[in-house]
Amino acid sequence: MVLRSALMASLIVAALARPSAAQTPAASQATQYPPFLTNSYFGINVGLIHYGFSGQELQPGFQAASVDVPHVAARIDLFGHEFSKHLSAQVIYMRPGRFVAYNDINGDQQRRQVSTAFGGVTLSSSWPITSRFSLYGEGGWGVTSRAGLEIDGRTVLERAHFGGALLGGGVTYHATPTIDVLISATYLPGRQSQHEPAMRLFTTGFRYNMRKLPEAEADENRRAGVFFPANIARVGLTSGALGYGANTFFSSTVPIFWGGNVRTAHGVTFDFERNVFHTRKRFAFDLGVSASTWTSRDAQQGFRTLSAYPLFRFMLWRTQPADLYASYSLAGPSYLSRTFIDGRDTGAHFTFQDFMAIGAFLGAARRVDVELGIKHFSNGNIFTPNAAIRVPLTFTVGWMF
Repeated sequence: MVLRSALMASLIVAALARPSAAQTPAASQATQYPPFLTNSYFGINVGLIHYGFSGQELQPGFQAASVDVPHVAARIDLFGHEFSKHLSAQVIYMRPGRFVAYNDINGDQQRRQVSTAFGGVTLSSSWPITSRFSLYGEGGWGVTSRAGLEIDGRTVLERAHFGGALLGGGVTYHATPTIDVLISATYLPGRQSQHEPAMRLFTTGFRYNMRKLPEAEADENRRAGVFFPANIARVGLTSGALGYGANTFFSSTVPIFWGGNVRTAHGVTFDFERNVFHTRKRFAFDLGVSASTWTSRDAQQGFRTLSAYPLFRFMLWRTQPADLYASYSLAGPSYLSRTFIDGRDTGAHFTFQDFMAIGAFLGAARRVDVELGIKHFSNGNIFTPNAAIRVPLTFTVGWMF
């Protein structure tokens, strides 16, 4: 049924993609950052995490032969805004690259990982030292979330979920007007009652600042006449008939995406995307909303999602018959209608949507968008249960206007 619908959609695309200058869609004129993005930023940092897991966290009667505590970790400033040269605010997310693992608990000869994640909202104050260097300090509210362990129905390690003061600071090197390089330290206190040690994170990375472009440059990019769609309305058909190889490849072999414990068998998605900024030729930033209905693979349970999301689109190759692109969306806040799917606990009705895809704007008139991608839903371990959802290959057809 789903494959037949996808074939019919392909035939419709072929018909719609024929040139028709009278119905050419509106091209986006968004070559200047809108006010809500001007002086906003995002950042990616990697480094070392230190927390004192030792095996003492296990419940009485359980003992691990050894505990692996990997130290590589990342901090992502998901979205920040600079109110002035001295004051900004940001939403941040932190997690280790690999989780703490308890080995051979009571001689069971198994390795059991415990997922942990940290998030927060902070205010940051900056003090310039020179024209290139500045110091900053940050403070706000942070959340620690750690999964638990059970063996044969017995609790080995309790879940931990609590909030507390988040503190940090560091040095910023202003490499260009848009790129900052940071060396940072971040601290979250532990909680003895939940057997969670304090977290210290030391990272380095970059921050991209969205500065208002000179009007002459924005006008020149606008007048260049390179097509970016202003709006796209889309319908997507998902099927697990071809398996989950793409999900596995991009979550394990080339780890740039995520897998998931719950697997969807099929689904239908409706999207609307609007361009809010693009460069002259290669990059576009869109905001989108979507509504989807899904069926799980194992228990054939139905569930629905509603999402809002940011979308990064990178134009790879422009030709007369088609423009090819790759797109990536991260941390789109979403509503999940069912929290237990195929016997697994996804954590809460609130979750995040992520997806990646390749696609093309078709035809001389550039009215039709086609896309093939994969998707993922997860709460990012901000809730202690987090059975992430794996969405296999989705074929999408869109109308641009």
